[in-house]
Amino acid sequence: MQVIKKSSSGMQSLSLESVLLSQRKIFLNGMITMDSVNTIIQQLLFLESEDESAAIRIYINSPGGEVDAGLLLYDQLKGMNGIPIKMYCECAYSMAAILLAGGQKGNRLILPHSKVMVHEPLINGGIGGSATSIQQTAESIMETKQILAELLAQDTGRSLREIESALSHDTYMNAREAVEFGVCDKIVKRI
Repeated sequence: MQVIKKSSSGMQSLSLESVLLSQRKIFLNGMITMDSVNTIIQQLLFLESEDESAAIRIYINSPGGEVDAGLLLYDQLKGMNGIPIKMYCECAYSMAAILLAGGQKGNRLILPHSKVMVHEPLINGGIGGSATSIQQTAESIMETKQILAELLAQDTGRSLREIESALSHDTYMNAREAVEFGVCDKIVKRI
């Protein structure tokens, strides 16, 4: 989408994404993939180079996606502790909920009718190969599950036992429940 913006040199046609990025707003929409995460990290690095202290807003509307990609973004966000980053939840399922919970305390915001969902890592596609390969895949998935549970426990203040129970099935939370669980800090009326 293009928008017309008035400048000192006249009228300019800019992409809406460019205008919003210039306002320090980043959008995590749709599936979390290596491509989408790389784009978001590039945007974060650009905004950091522009101003190391001005706040950044990240809007999350995602069903989750690739755990490895999500953990890459998680690490990047944790490493930017000098910049205030406000996260606004529209919808955060699966890996997106882990990212939201990992946001800066006090800056994890959720709309009144938004939802959050957490669960164990899922396997996409069929599993095949030798028994040893299948065993190694299962061990890797269990290790990933443990990493996610530990991160979520750390970021929510919940015990590892509570987190493991929540991850054992699809645990949906409305805005109030997400705040009570510790995934978010506050319900806001608008983004």
